[in-house]
Amino acid sequence: QVQLEESGGGLVQPGGSLRLSCAASGFSLAVYAIGWFRQAPGKEREGVLCISRSDITTYWKDSVKGRFTISRDNAKNTVYLQMNRLKHEDTAVYYCATGCPGHASYLYDYWGQGTQVTVSS
Repeated sequence: QVQLEESGGGLVQPGGSLRLSCAASGFSLAVYAIGWFRQAPGKEREGVLCISRSDITTYWKDSVKGRFTISRDNAKNTVYLQMNRLKHEDTAVYYCATGCPGHASYLYDYWGQGTQVTVSS
């Protein structure tokens, strides 16, 4: 089965950390740039950051610079999103997709189903 699957979401206190995973099955992540997106309640989905095939990171949200880090392990066919110093406004469903933000949703080959991140005390 060809799919992307996110995991690692949960409830965390402000200032805490989470690491999300985006694992691919049925295809190789190595041939794609991989982007992380998020959708907060009542808001449109937005791009957060992405990693190119050559491991270059591009941020779409200035608010996560210095706190979020993206990395990839092609041997595990997985991309990670390390989120530190989490804030209430980071609460959202987080998605990964095969491509960097900035395109219409239908242009991405694959999307994950999303994982909920809730930052609350």
